[in-house]
Amino acid sequence: MAQAQIGMSNEQKFTINLFKNIEKNNKSVVWPRPKYDEVVAKLLTGKKTCASDYYHSQKFDVLQCGDIQRLVKKKKQESDPVLYYVCAEDMYSIIQKAHIITGHGGRDKMLKELAKKYANITRDVIGLFKELCEECQLKKRKLASKGLVIKPILSKDFNSRGQVDLVDMQSLKQGEYKFIMHYQDHLTKFSVLRALTSKRAAEVAFQLLDIFLLISAPNILQSDNGREFTASVISELKDLWPDSCIVHGKPRHPQTQGSVERANADIKDMLVAWMRENQSKSWTIGLKFVQFMKNNSYHSGIKRSPYKAMFGCDAKMGLTTSSLPNDILSSLESEEDLQAQLDESQPESCTSSQTESECEGETELHTTDDEAQIEIHAENELVCAVCSYTKAGLSLSSPSIKNPSF
Repeated sequence: MAQAQIGMSNEQKFTINLFKNIEKNNKSVVWPRPKYDEVVAKLLTGKKTCASDYYHSQKFDVLQCGDIQRLVKKKKQESDPVLYYVCAEDMYSIIQKAHIITGHGGRDKMLKELAKKYANITRDVIGLFKELCEECQLKKRKLASKGLVIKPILSKDFNSRGQVDLVDMQSLKQGEYKFIMHYQDHLTKFSVLRALTSKRAAEVAFQLLDIFLLISAPNILQSDNGREFTASVISELKDLWPDSCIVHGKPRHPQTQGSVERANADIKDMLVAWMRENQSKSWTIGLKFVQFMKNNSYHSGIKRSPYKAMFGCDAKMGLTTSSLPNDILSSLESEEDLQAQLDESQPESCTSSQTESECEGETELHTTDDEAQIEIHAENELVCAVCSYTKAGLSLSSPSIKNPSF
């Protein structure tokens, strides 16, 4: 089998393996394009010649925008997001895009990302893709050996504790930049990355000041570089911002300061992957994309992405993260183009709504470094304004969300 696939591209190998899985599973909703188009045609005409046609009419709808027709999951409620069904031939490119967006993330991260827009991309299909990803095979690491169990750090509020660490990049020095400063809020796991020319406390403090004036300062600043380093940074911050009052946290061994250390390993892997894919040595540029990918990826400890924990909604990449078909997005350049496409659409099935964001507002999160556990208590019924593209243009909908689940 392996010899027969020598010389094939990863996409060809993936498609062959996918079709074999489809043959074994009669209940699979991953269809070849001819079968996919046949189901779409029957749904449009309302023709029912067998039991499966009746089943399809209950489970699927057809979303038509202009001359583009896509199979979507039938909504149970009007507020449900638009979820597409993808034919087998399009699977690879869609999964590859999500894989890059998540920074070559694991199966769960990819599944969460793809579930925002697609209904039939399963764990098994993602597993087939990851087996062929050369970058993922290169970055596989041995599981860390278990050490002594220590009392974990607890955080109950945003910015109650911040963690800062320095990543040595001297082997990949770019101009005067030799280090990466990684600041992370302990509760939300939201990360901010900055390129540094040195490890001097004054430079670290200057970068932290920019962050703190944007998202506010923590009560406690902690680092694995020791109390002296943290105290020097805080002293420099005090000179730059006299009104601030921050204390340094207990010194923790790098292996026990689990949250930042695990994130540092992910950041290195994601940065190396970005450089390979873009054939670039400019890691200072890649750092900006890695920061976005890291914060937008599903975190198993807090059961959501750090971005969502921080801002209460999913990160957006313009219309790319909307529910508009990808075929249409490539042809849009102006608001007039968007409106023209919406005007050509069928009223019932071409409403494209952004996946509705869930806001937590008065939400209490409890996290630990090593066990990364979280408890969520929604205290109020919350209302979040979300973007919804309708035939009439851009409008706002306000669904009420109570006790959100993640």
